[in-house]
Amino acid sequence: MKHTVEKVTLLNGAEGLLIDVADASVMTFEFNFRAGEYLVDPVKWETPHIMEHVLLGANKLYPKARIFQAEFEKNGAYNNASTGVYDITYEAECAEFEWERILDLMVLAISQPLFLQEEFDAELGNVREELNGRANNHFRHLSLAMRKYCGYQAMTDRERLKLLANNQKNDIEEHYKKTHTTSNMRFVIAGSITGHRATIVRMLEDMQLPKGKGRIPLPLETPLKQSKGMYLRNPSVKNAYFIVDTFHLERLDEPEWDAGQLINTMLTETLYSRILGAARERGLVYSMSSGFNQLSQNVSWWFGAQVMPSNAQALFKIMIDELYMVRDGNIDEQDIEAAKQYMLGRYQRAGQTVAGTASGYTNRYFFEDIVDDYYALPERIKTVTKTRIISTTNLMFQDDVWNMGMLCSAGRPFVDELYEQLAPLWLKP
Repeated sequence: MKHTVEKVTLLNGAEGLLIDVADASVMTFEFNFRAGEYLVDPVKWETPHIMEHVLLGANKLYPKARIFQAEFEKNGAYNNASTGVYDITYEAECAEFEWERILDLMVLAISQPLFLQEEFDAELGNVREELNGRANNHFRHLSLAMRKYCGYQAMTDRERLKLLANNQKNDIEEHYKKTHTTSNMRFVIAGSITGHRATIVRMLEDMQLPKGKGRIPLPLETPLKQSKGMYLRNPSVKNAYFIVDTFHLERLDEPEWDAGQLINTMLTETLYSRILGAARERGLVYSMSSGFNQLSQNVSWWFGAQVMPSNAQALFKIMIDELYMVRDGNIDEQDIEAAKQYMLGRYQRAGQTVAGTASGYTNRYFFEDIVDDYYALPERIKTVTKTRIISTTNLMFQDDVWNMGMLCSAGRPFVDELYEQLAPLWLKP
């Protein structure tokens, strides 16, 4: 969608983006606080998550969560919230005709919650149900365990369930006071901003929160290399879930990041990609994923899939061979151009809605206060070169920091064999 972006700093220290999408029929709101699990004692790991659940409940004007939600949703508006290791984000979407009412309700909920004991008790049960449901997701369980194995702050859902009872209502109240300040808040509001800017700014500047001492910094985390692969035994799982993660101990610059996204596309993101396409032709795996993650001080590149144990070595051989070929420069310009065309099409599809347009900014802005030039992305994709692809790929293996994790019932020797099969990738000069 065609749009313009304005970065604003409010008198109360809050900062955000106003994304004007002319004549849009909806408006979206996202409010982000550095308030995630890294800020609490590990035995209280679930405090931010419970707080997020309770916050969009009873408040100064609405004495019960159901009354507030009935008022909020009466014209079809939507709200939700999410908690991660680093932050909490509250979001809403509504029809354009009621944007002011919905923004007022979001500001009220965030700034004047009641944190009732009865709603705390109820949400404790709801969080328990949520974690129990997620604990059945094998790939999610492996992913969280791998993050912890690699040296980053994380807890699996099963670990979180054991810690749930450690939380009391006063814990969420204290966490709220520590983290919910205007100078620790970032926001992204997208829709038809023209004519509404002054009202939006006034409503946010009048928010009844203390100013605080600024944006809470991210934790300093350094990835670790373990001496063997992580094995999570689950006797009920007949196939094998795996994640391979390699780290570069510095952040990537923008051209390197763009090259990384293109490599990812070329290797796994389509049914004709070099790794997934070859594996599908041989009937080895149904799907496969990979991704670059830019972290506060470093970057990771991971590959993951579920595969039958009898197919695992053949799949790993394809993955290893294709990575060697890219690192050696044995890639066709035709493959590079095909990946670029796919990325350009995906870029255009992603911005078809107001929410989709906003999401092109939120992740990076909330994580590192950087505002991407959305309209520059097509040119950035087009200018990725073969040389940059090769150098970025090699960069991701040069520090020899990597790990592999598997969730399966195939046994430790099976995991060790696959780990040894991968290891030479990091020995190559």
